[in-house]
Amino acid sequence: MRERLPVWLQARCAVEPRTVAAVGVVLVAAVGFAGQQYWSARPQGVNAPAPVAPAVVPASAATPAPGGGGAGPTRIVVDVGGKVREPGVRRLPAGSRVEDALAAAGGVRPGTDTTGLNRARVLVDGEQVLVGATAQPPPGGAAGGPAAGPLSLGSATVEQLDGLPGVGPVLAQHIVDFRTARGGFRSVEELRQVNGIGERRFADLRKLVRP
Repeated sequence: MRERLPVWLQARCAVEPRTVAAVGVVLVAAVGFAGQQYWSARPQGVNAPAPVAPAVVPASAATPAPGGGGAGPTRIVVDVGGKVREPGVRRLPAGSRVEDALAAAGGVRPGTDTTGLNRARVLVDGEQVLVGATAQPPPGGAAGGPAAGPLSLGSATVEQLDGLPGVGPVLAQHIVDFRTARGGFRSVEELRQVNGIGERRFADLRKLVRP
């Protein structure tokens, strides 16, 4: 069949070895390139990042240092009464002592016996300091025995009345004289009628006495 074709067509259809080799090289290169592209485009595995543990704060760093803002009150309130020049409520720095409270109240009146008063004792918030009283109440009401009740105006002696805050020997005698003249006290309010007891002094005494 090939021999019957024209010579020029036989020449075109003839396949030489070099041509076959060239085509083979091209095919191999094409297959290699296609394989490389396929390998590059395949899905890649992704490793998840390792979990990070939360930072642990040391207990010493989380606890505020002593003396900081949450360490406690910086001032205390105490009631200073009895034989002082200026009895009343005083606000003092925390850690103050009885001596500081007496100084804030103007000092002790001359002639007052302070033998049983511990001036070096540290004060606590809300306590009352009585100077010259017959019995000094302990801080916070803690004691070995029961706390003394209000003093009876109907039976108290001049010495007992003298131990009340703001009451001296003269005023104590006035109270006794008033009691003798009236036949006793029917109510604590009658103290207002005693010579020398004003509203401020009555306010200091009303909870410390009874008829």
